[in-house]
Amino acid sequence: MTVLDPQLARPIGRRTKPVPAPLRVRRTRDYVMCRPTEFAVEYAINPWMDPSRPVDRGRAMRQWEALVETYRSLGHVVEVVEPLPAQPDMVFAANGALVVGDVAYGSRFRYPERAAEAGAVATWLRGRGIDVTPASHPAEGEGDFLVLGHVVLAGTGFRTSLAAHVEAATIIDRPFVTLELVDPAFYHLDVALAVLDDGRGSASADIAYYPGAFSPHSRRTLRELFPDALLVSRDEALTFGLNLVSDGLHVVIPQEAGSMADRLRQRGYVPIAVELDEFRKSGGSVKCCTMEHHA
Repeated sequence: MTVLDPQLARPIGRRTKPVPAPLRVRRTRDYVMCRPTEFAVEYAINPWMDPSRPVDRGRAMRQWEALVETYRSLGHVVEVVEPLPAQPDMVFAANGALVVGDVAYGSRFRYPERAAEAGAVATWLRGRGIDVTPASHPAEGEGDFLVLGHVVLAGTGFRTSLAAHVEAATIIDRPFVTLELVDPAFYHLDVALAVLDDGRGSASADIAYYPGAFSPHSRRTLRELFPDALLVSRDEALTFGLNLVSDGLHVVIPQEAGSMADRLRQRGYVPIAVELDEFRKSGGSVKCCTMEHHA
């Protein structure tokens, strides 16, 4: 019997024959992003933030523009929200809402420093014909709601409440599965788990996650739902290797996540490394900067 060490995320015990990687299928996506013209680290609301470490805003802008160009070069649509003045974290567009089809579940930020972002994003979405329902409970968009074709994985423990999961499920036409986060370094679901293939247009969904970020009962839930998931070590997760964006074939990933990229290739994906280290100063990377408008 093969045993899997969840910390090392590799099998130990008897050897098995390598399994050919499945054929991966790309699907064009619609992304929403926000320029980092206000980006800074002016307060600390997660373990990564240190206001004493200055942000090079010019470098951050170049890194963000390169990310936008990467998406567009892959054929994806990118729309841009302009940030509100004095809202340094609004660049993390993923936190602004959960958007599926022509409806959205708006955000309600846990910390007052980000409260103004929710209304601005909701107004922008309504201007594009999206029916936005504001959250009545703490909820931080795709930071804690990750959409697959058949289900929404919903994080709680630090930023988004259980009550928000129930409320969101009345707005978004998919079952919701609650997952409890327990490690403060992984304060949002999108830094602890990544959707590699949402299961639309393929045989099955595919995810990657760091087991240690989750409570025991949530680890069991993930094992039962995704027995073939890619398990990631803590060191790999700390490179923000799970804060990635995938179109089902191409996986845009931080350049520091080299071992993750190698393992994704073995799984049939095409990793594309980008430089986003300025945004790590605020606890974010590729996915944090990217909201998807899900079909």
